[in-house]
Amino acid sequence: VTVYVKVYTNSPFLVCMDLGLSQEEIIDPSYLWIGPDGKNLKGQTHTHLTETGKLMVVGFKESMSGAYTCTLSHKIIETETQDETEVSEAYKFMVYAYREPDYTYKISLRFTTKECKLEANKQFFEELKRILDNILSDLACHVIDPSYKCHSVKIPKQNLLYELFITFQVNPFAPGWEEVCNHLPYDCEDETNRRVQEARDRIEEFVDKQAYILKNDFITPPTIRYVDHSFEVTRIDSCRPGFGKNDVTHNDCASCCVVCDPGTYSPNNEVTCRTCVRTQIKQYGAKSC
Repeated sequence: VTVYVKVYTNSPFLVCMDLGLSQEEIIDPSYLWIGPDGKNLKGQTHTHLTETGKLMVVGFKESMSGAYTCTLSHKIIETETQDETEVSEAYKFMVYAYREPDYTYKISLRFTTKECKLEANKQFFEELKRILDNILSDLACHVIDPSYKCHSVKIPKQNLLYELFITFQVNPFAPGWEEVCNHLPYDCEDETNRRVQEARDRIEEFVDKQAYILKNDFITPPTIRYVDHSFEVTRIDSCRPGFGKNDVTHNDCASCCVVCDPGTYSPNNEVTCRTCVRTQIKQYGAKSC
């Protein structure tokens, strides 16, 4: 059985029993849980074992990933002779730490302009960046990789138009972003993702207002104006070092950043774990080869 546990949370209870046995009477059961390091888990500070053989791993970390095996021993008593037979069943769980990916949003939108060589185009672009940064300032998010190009566009049944194609990314790691995590006990990917989603929503609201103002407040439209319905958003995921996505190996958690398996590593925020060919990596979550 494969189980995925979010870092710093508790695992679900792993049950040392199959479905068939769970429906039967079990006599004198005993349970032996062995962790990925080959040691007995009874009495370990990071585990919780119940008398019915259920295991919970507490405060799960990358290094706790691996194979958890349980041996259930119990007796079968012959009704007529009362002979006792000791039998054992073994169960294996592959347990992996995972994180939610870090979100960045790529946004594109378009504005009409009078002509491509207009000096006002650059001034408008710089002003737009300033406005966007002000909108996001309290979220510890910022605009990165902003760019624009001017193109001539022929629209059916209209004359040739000139449009500014603007793209940028909204990133949750503006200078000082760590301060938003000071009140959190461990990692803050949920908080940074919430904030960057809020940033995306604010920008969309700002763009919607431009469309509304253009339709309702201008008798003569301005030279540079928003192209209605041109706002597009794409989410870009990244994983923390030591984690990566693999929709083949981990198809049950394809959208998760799963801890890198032994033999692989991830040194940066890429989405996949690399294979290490120089040395043999034995631990989970390696950040270097």
